[in-house]
Amino acid sequence: MSDWVHIQADSGEQLMQLHHFSILKQQPSGNVMFAITVKEFAVPPPGQRLRFYAEADKSVNQGTAAFVPCGWGHSIFSALGDCVRLIRQFPYQGESGGDERAAAQSSAPRSSGNQSK
Repeated sequence: MSDWVHIQADSGEQLMQLHHFSILKQQPSGNVMFAITVKEFAVPPPGQRLRFYAEADKSVNQGTAAFVPCGWGHSIFSALGDCVRLIRQFPYQGESGGDERAAAQSSAPRSSGNQSK
């Protein structure tokens, strides 16, 4: 354990060190760069037993149920590994994702019952 963790005076301060990583997700529609931040807490946050939390900068699975890949762990390796596993497992469908179909439907002409003659 590094010396910096002893600086925290109260667990509510949530002192943390940030670690930055990136991964290039390869998929048929094109490669996508994900930035992942791993937070190393001096002590686990309230309600947690783990000190490491990894979170990606983009959501995945936008067409079905979008979520941001993340992971908790006892080490950088385990938290980062969980996050990367989710990035690999689910498709990235762009920032608008499933909204493209809704946008197409809303821009389609609509017929109204009250047509002027």
